[in-house]
Amino acid sequence: MAFDEPYRWVEAVRNRRDYLEEQLSAGSPIVALPFQNGILIATLGTGTSKLYEVYDQIAFGGIGHPADLEKLRNVMLDTAHVEGFNRSPADVTVRRLMKFVLAPMVKQAFEEVLHAPYIAKIVMAEISLPSGKPLFFRLNYDGVFEEEEKGTVLTSTPIMAERMEAFLNTVGDTSATSFSEALRTSLRTWAISQLETDLEAEKQAGAVPTPEALDPLLKRSLESHTIEVALLDRTEPGSSKYRTPSRDEIEQALKGWLK
Repeated sequence: MAFDEPYRWVEAVRNRRDYLEEQLSAGSPIVALPFQNGILIATLGTGTSKLYEVYDQIAFGGIGHPADLEKLRNVMLDTAHVEGFNRSPADVTVRRLMKFVLAPMVKQAFEEVLHAPYIAKIVMAEISLPSGKPLFFRLNYDGVFEEEEKGTVLTSTPIMAERMEAFLNTVGDTSATSFSEALRTSLRTWAISQLETDLEAEKQAGAVPTPEALDPLLKRSLESHTIEVALLDRTEPGSSKYRTPSRDEIEQALKGWLK
């Protein structure tokens, strides 16, 4: 029987992966991009907030079960503030939080097949101090993470992430764009999640969705969804760079668009 155990474990992990993919399949994507003042993170939703501050220069977002997201966020909050108190605020970095705390914790929960895994995917962003350089991390439910410097997307499926990243590649570097431009780019990228196309044909053609195809989908989605935006803004006074734009600020940024 002992020889069967590894195979049973592999099968259990495979079943767990299928379960988590199904549970996360309806998650609304999150788009995180650099812009001229720092980092913009945006999504559309109908329920609870998905974007939060973890520390002065670090933001946190996720898709999945609200209780699991809240638990992971609280772990990040506690760790960041203990680290900042015991060492120094400069030692609290997104790289340390992801590599030494969050990713190992999620990986362990995923592989312990007798216990419940976290139903969650996480995106974290940071404007590094003192350089102000943007940095992004994307964490999968199995503890695998990716580090990016030019922005990232958090999606329910790898295929959707691939399509969104292909669209962002056509847009190019967004680090010099205004808040308005970056917000519009992030929302158009999100709209790809609403686009029903032949994925195989799209890949073979090498084409990506155009703004003309995405804008009507986005306009329709805004009738039932609310825009949620968070910024890590270098121009903010004081140590905390995280802020949530007001509704008026978002409306002004999108004024005259999607007519």
